[in-house]
This record gives sequence, structure tokens and C-alpha cells, in this order.
Amino acid sequence: HPLHSETEEQIVHVYTKLRAEFGRQCLFSDRPAELLVDVLPDPSLGLQFIHKTPRDQALQACRDMSEHQVNTERFESDSCGINHVEGGWPKDVNPQEMEQTIRFRKKVEKDESYINSTLQLGSVMEHCIRQNNAVDIYQEYFEDEEEVEESQEPPFAKTINVFRDPNEVKRTVTCLSWHPDSGRKLAAAYSCLEFQKTSKDMSLDSYIWDVENPNRPEMTLKPTSPLVCLEYNPKDSHTLVGGSYNGQIAYWDTRRGSQPVELSSVEQSHRDPVYKIIWLQSKTGTDAFSASTDGQVLWWDVRKLSEPTERLVLDPGREGNLDRALGAISLEFESTMPTKFMVGTEQGVVVSCNRKAKTPAEKIVCTYDGHHGPVYALQRNPFFPKNFLTVGDWTARIWSEDIKESSIMWTKYQMSYLTDACWSPVRPSVFFTVKMDGVLDIWDILFKQNDPTLSLKVCDEALYSLRVQDNGRLVACGSQQGGATLLEICSGLSTLQKNEKSLLAAMFERETKREKILEARQREIRLKERSRSEQSREEEGGREEGEESPDQLIARAENNFFSVVETELRRRREKEDEENREKGVCEEKEVKDEAETSQ
Repeated sequence: HPLHSETEEQIVHVYTKLRAEFGRQCLFSDRPAELLVDVLPDPSLGLQFIHKTPRDQALQACRDMSEHQVNTERFESDSCGINHVEGGWPKDVNPQEMEQTIRFRKKVEKDESYINSTLQLGSVMEHCIRQNNAVDIYQEYFEDEEEVEESQEPPFAKTINVFRDPNEVKRTVTCLSWHPDSGRKLAAAYSCLEFQKTSKDMSLDSYIWDVENPNRPEMTLKPTSPLVCLEYNPKDSHTLVGGSYNGQIAYWDTRRGSQPVELSSVEQSHRDPVYKIIWLQSKTGTDAFSASTDGQVLWWDVRKLSEPTERLVLDPGREGNLDRALGAISLEFESTMPTKFMVGTEQGVVVSCNRKAKTPAEKIVCTYDGHHGPVYALQRNPFFPKNFLTVGDWTARIWSEDIKESSIMWTKYQMSYLTDACWSPVRPSVFFTVKMDGVLDIWDILFKQNDPTLSLKVCDEALYSLRVQDNGRLVACGSQQGGATLLEICSGLSTLQKNEKSLLAAMFERETKREKILEARQREIRLKERSRSEQSREEEGGREEGEESPDQLIARAENNFFSVVETELRRRREKEDEENREKGVCEEKEVKDEAETSQ
């Protein structure tokens, strides 16, 4: 019936159940942990525990078992800290301005609430101060003993972390730079320096690492061409400047992301890879200068990289001819000598320059010729700037600014090529070198000159770059396959020793003096040879009566020597005869005495 379906009632069955029987309510939200059940130990259960005696049973046909290891994912942790600087000042007061702070202090001191709170806090502070005066918690009981122990420990260094190039195709770590304020960050430049060995898959990026997190870089820098050198600005730790493989200069501000803020134009830049770039000491803190194997040194203001502010061609003929220029591969600038700088070249020559010379020709002051190959590292001693260190071919050499002919000290020829070196920032007599065989050498020239004090095999591949942190404890070494190894040096090699400065000053002075004497002697010999070849034999015959030839001088010196020897021998013989005579007299007397007693 059609009407029946409309009037038919819907049958609904309701299941009733108490709320308590539904169980615990589900709450899907983040909330702190809470204790629901606490099951305490029940000693009575221990009585039911059945002890079984162990039984050994031998089996013959059993499965072979092997040990397997699984490399699980690394646990990654992020630590967040807060830098606390002097606070509590209102916005309109600059804590660095002495006048503003004094004015604000005077205003506050007159306030009544300040006086009341000072009186209340005074009693609390007084109690703490009395406690501190009663017990010196910082007292060191065994100061002397510890010093003795430290001096006896053999030198050592330990690896803290290894930062690996995160890309599939590995590149060389060509330059390292420490964060100037904390040393918590390390900037590394990556590029392939082997000509035409770069592949399309090779990444262009360079990275900034947090020294405590080797898993991933803290920040990526994205240049247009791989970076060969990279430097933190010592005045502003947010900014970095880098030199690229294609000759361009790039400038980063880490607050503004991975892309360069400024980039020099290709036309105005270097024509070869930029091997070294250094920040200059200037009021603005934005000036830098760079060197390249194209034979140029260029000065830049990073705020405006459209063109260099100054240019110097390293032509030894002082004519500014780029075709004859020496290719620059290392640079040195000492802020205490703002007008001077030095350049290490591919030809093994170190060029000393003066930026403020009147004419371009006078800018090249002098040259030091000391290596068979490129001068890969060049650095003045931080304590004795007149002495500088160079590395090239198989040796490291220490020079004095005053002596052009030769270095004053040098290491013996190593078995492997040296690629980089630097002085310790805290110990004037310590320097570091890295080699192609993956070894880091630490030299202490006060201790020994022939061999390094400590040799460390850092890795199995060649090491190319090296940088020591300002505290002298941390050393970073960059390798060919993109690994940057961070090492901590023992306190013996990173703490200033007693009398070290004066002893090293004396050593440098002594070696400089010795080289000067040898230099003068060589000059004299050369002059004599020249004059001898110029003068004819007749002129030699017409020598003045008072003058003696070198042969006569030698003969006279020999005669004098032998006469002195003969006189000495004669004196000894006479002394022996006299002693024998006295001995004989004594013996005769003894015989007489014996005869008398027997009678």
C-alpha cells in the first residue's frame, strides 16, 4: 500500500552505557608527561624466584654465527644559547658612551626607590661577600706541581671533528677562515684547482660550519664561480669576502642569506683565479686587497665592487708590464705596518711592496729569492714582524727583512711537497706546516730546528690548507677530497713559555748577524775575483811593498799557527822533564830513608 511506507515508524535501538565504562578519555594534544602508575618492588615475589645451576653442554652440529654491525643514523642535536651583554640601560642611552652613562647614573642615584632598594640589597650582598672572604673557592693548592707535570708531558694533538664536503663530487678545501669573535664557526672555500678537471656535476658552493656540528653546514655560500679563498671580516663577523676561480671578488653578509651582496664585474676583476684576499685595517672596515696568478694586486671597497680602487702590476722591471709580471699566489699584510705588504709568487720570489710610494715604479721595494717553486704561504711572525715565514717546494724558511740574499733559518728538505704554513698566534717560536702526504708538522724552533716537535698523519690524502684559531689551541686542515679536520693542540704547544720571547729574539738576532757576515764575505770574495780577472799579471807584479797577496797572507797565517804549536809542544816537553826530575829526587830520598831505618 503506497500510504503505508509514509506512516510506518522508523525503528531506532538505543544502547545505553555509563560514561565510566567507556574507559579513559582520549586526549590528542601535546602535554607534559605525568605519572599514572607507580609499581613499587615487592620483596615477597623474590621468594618465588627459582635459582637454576648453570649447565654446560657441548654441541657439534651448530650454525656458524658471524658478527654484524649496523651504522645507524646519527643523532643530531641543536644547542641554542643566548649572548648576554651589558643590559638594563634605556633605549636612549648608549652604554658605550661614557658621558651618557654617567649622566644616567647621577639621575638614578637621586631617586628615592633606588636608595631603598640599595639598602635592602646591601645586607644580602654583604652576607655573600663575607662568605666569599671566609672561603676562597678559587684557591689553587698545587700550582707548582702542575707546572712540573705539564712540562714533562710529550707534545700531542687530538682530532675533534671532521667536516666533509656534503656533495657527491668532492672538491679541495682551498682556504679556511675562523670566525673572528668566538671561534665557534669555520668558513671553508671549496674548488678544484686542477686545470680542466672540473665536471658539470661539481658544486660551486662553499660553506660555514659550526665546529660542534659536523653533520651539516650551518650556512651555504653560493658564488657564481667556485671560491679559491674566503676571509671573515675581523671588524664585522657577519661579513665575508671571497675570491673566485674566474677572478671575480664576491662579498657576503650572513644576515642577508646565501647569495653574494656584491660581486665585481668580470671585466674589472682578475684574469686568473684569486688565490688570496685580505681585509685591510681601515676606518670603514670595508677595504680589502687581492692577489692572483695574472700578476696583479687589486684593492677593493666591498660596498662598491664595480671596479678596484687601486691596481699594482708585479713587474720586477718596475715598468708595469703585465706580460712580464710575476704570478701572485700568496699575500701578507701586517696591520702595524699599514703601508707595507708582501706577495709570494709562482716563480719562488717574495716581492716586498710599499703602497704609499710616490711613483708606481717605487711601489716594488725589493725581492727575496728563496724557493724552487711557488711560494704557497707567506706570513710575518706576530711577535717579531721583521721576520717572516715562507713555504715552497720541500722547505719552510724564516727570513729577516734586512737580508735579501738568503733566509736566516730553514727546515731540511722534506720527503713530500709543502702546501701551506702559518705561525702560532700565541707562541712566537711555533709554526705549523702541512704536506702532500697528509701530514701536519708542528715546529718549535727553540726546542729543535732539524725536525718537527710533533708530526701528525691527519689523513691519507694531500693537505692543501691550514688555519690556526686565535687562541692557538684549535687548528683546521683542509684536504684534497673536501675534508676539513679540526684538531686540538696540547697546552705545551699553545701556551706562552717562560722567557720565550727574549730567547727567540736573541736567536733571530744571532742568525741575522751570521747571515750578514756570510753575505759580506761572499761579496768580498766576488769583488776580489772580479778585480783579479780585471787586473793583468803585470799590474799584479807592480804591487806596493806594504801590500801582501792572498797567498802570502795564507802562508804567513800558517807559519804563525805552526810556530804557536811548536812553542806549546816545547813548553809541555820541558814541563814533563821537570816533573820526571822531581820524581827521581823523591825516589832517592825514599831509598835513603829505608836504608837508615833498617840499620
